[in-house]
Amino acid sequence: MSDNEWPRQLPAPDHGEWNDQPQSRGRVLLAAALVITVLLVAGGVAWRLMSNGTGEPAAQPSAAPASSEKPSVTPCPDPELTVAVAPEIEPVISAAAASLKPVGQRCSAIVVRAEEPGVTVAAKEQPDAWVPSSSVWLRIAADSKQVYQTSGATLAWSPIVLGAPQALAPQFSSDGKTSWTGLIKAVTEERVPVVTMTDPLITTTGLLSVHGVHAATALTTKDPGIAQLRALTLRSRLTDAAADPAALLTEMSRQTDAADASFSVGVFPVIEQQVTAYQKGGYRIPLTSSVPVDGQISADYPFAVRKGVKTRLAEQLRAAISKQALAEAGFRTEPTAGGIRLPDSGKALLGTARQWAGFQTVAFQVLLLIDNSGSMNEKIGAGAATKASLLRESGASAAELFNPETTIGMWYFGSSATSDTAHTEVVPFGPITAAVGGKLRREALGAAIAGYRPQQNAGTPLYQTVLDGIADMRKQVQPGRSTVVVVLTDGADGGTKFAMTNQQFLQRLGAASDPGRPVPVIAVGYGPDANMKALQDMAKATGGQAIAARNPADLASAMARAFLAARSTS
Repeated sequence: MSDNEWPRQLPAPDHGEWNDQPQSRGRVLLAAALVITVLLVAGGVAWRLMSNGTGEPAAQPSAAPASSEKPSVTPCPDPELTVAVAPEIEPVISAAAASLKPVGQRCSAIVVRAEEPGVTVAAKEQPDAWVPSSSVWLRIAADSKQVYQTSGATLAWSPIVLGAPQALAPQFSSDGKTSWTGLIKAVTEERVPVVTMTDPLITTTGLLSVHGVHAATALTTKDPGIAQLRALTLRSRLTDAAADPAALLTEMSRQTDAADASFSVGVFPVIEQQVTAYQKGGYRIPLTSSVPVDGQISADYPFAVRKGVKTRLAEQLRAAISKQALAEAGFRTEPTAGGIRLPDSGKALLGTARQWAGFQTVAFQVLLLIDNSGSMNEKIGAGAATKASLLRESGASAAELFNPETTIGMWYFGSSATSDTAHTEVVPFGPITAAVGGKLRREALGAAIAGYRPQQNAGTPLYQTVLDGIADMRKQVQPGRSTVVVVLTDGADGGTKFAMTNQQFLQRLGAASDPGRPVPVIAVGYGPDANMKALQDMAKATGGQAIAARNPADLASAMARAFLAARSTS
C-alpha cells in the first residue's frame, strides 16, 4: 500500500446539518478565527502546493484493467497459518509474509487479513496468530476464553494523537500542545465545530482515547462522579461516535479549502502512524497533531500466537518483520516514556467503553426538579461542605452535558407550611441554545445552579411538584424526542400544605397517566434520609429509575447515572 492510499474510502460528509441550522455565535467567531489562521499558515500550504508542481494532491494509484479472459487455475490449499492484524500495520506484516513464500510458488502458506481488534475478538473463528494494535485486546480476548501467547518483544508503538486541519488547531491547542480537557473546554465554548471519535468497542484508537479522556478529567477533581460528568461532556458533543480515522484522512486528502475541512473533518483522535502516512502524501490541507499532555497513551503491537497452534511458521513470520520496515512505515520501534497506566483487567477498560458506546445522542427534553428545602443546608461530616455546596459543584458539571438539541427547564421545590406555592420556576423550559433573560439558556442554567441557596425551615412538597412537573412535560411530548422529569431530593414529602400520603400520590399519578404520552421520572435520593421507597414507586409507575446516593459525597456519581438513565429512557 502506498503512502497516498487509504484502506477505506467514505463519501464526502453531508454539510446539510450545519447549513440548515441558524448560524450560532460560536460558528461566526470560529469562521473569523479560521480566516485569520488560514492566512497565517498560507505560506506553508503554498510550499506544499509548489512542491508537486501541479497544485493538486498526489495522484491515487489506478487499478489495473481487468482481463476479459479468466484462465483456469487450481485453487490454493488451506493456509498453514492465518494471521489477523490491525489495518495500519497490515502492509508491513503482509510484506514479511510474502518474503517467506518460495520463488515461483503461487500459493502462500500464510494468509494475512486486516481487521480491527474488536472484530477479531468477536469472530467465531479465531486466527492462528494475531497482531492487534494494543496488548489490552489480548486481556479482553482472555476474558472470553481466547488465549493468545506473545511471541518475542512488542513489534512497535504509536501514540494516540489529536489530529485536525492545521487551520483549526489554535481553537483547541496552546503553544502547539493539546489536552483532552482543553478539547472539552473548546467544544463547550463552541470554538470547535466538529469532534469525532471511533468506536471504543471495535478499535484501539477509540478504546484508548476513552480511557485517556477519563484519566484526564480525573486529574481535575477529587470527586470521581464529577470527573465522569466532565468526560461525558465530550461524549455528549461528539458529531460522530463511530467515525473512521482513515476515512477522515481520506476526506481531508480531497479537500481544497481549509475552512471547509475544519467544518467537515474537525478534530479527531488518530494513531500517529496514520498521520505520518498522510503527511508524506503532500496533500493540500495541512494536518496537525500532537499527543494530549494530560492523557498520553500509545497503541502497541504485540505478536501473539493462539494457544495450541504450531509455532514454526509463526516464528518465521515474527522473525521476518524488521524494525527498519516498521520505522519506514511510520511506527516507533521503542516505547515512549511518560504514558498513563492502563488497567490490568480488560473488563475495567470495557466497562467505561461500553458506557461511552451506549450513550445515546437524542433529542432530549428534560425538566429538572431540585429540592430547595432547609435540610439541603445541612453540613456533611466535619468539614464546611453542605449538601447544597456539593449540589452546586456537581450541577455545574452536569449543566455542560446537555447537547445543543436539548430542551430544558428547571424548578426548585420547597415551601413553608402556609405557602400557596409548591415550586418556583428558575429557568423557563426551552431550547438550551436559545436566549433567556439576556443569556443563553445553558448559561442561565449554570448561573442558577451556582447561585443555589436552599430556604431555611422550608418543607418538602415532593409529590405535588412531581405531579405538576409530569403534567407540564406531558404537553411537550412529541415523536422522536425523549421527554423526562429528573428529580433530586434529600428527604420525604411533608411540612407543607401540599403534603399527601404515598398512596394518595400514586392514585393521583395513576389517574393522570397517559400511555400515549409517557413521561418517565428519574429520581435521585440524596442522603440517608431520602425516602427511597417513594422514589422507587414513582419511578416504577412512570417507567423511570430511582437512584440512591446515600452518602452525599456520591452525589456527582448519582447525577451521572441519572443523566445516562434519562438519555436511555424513551
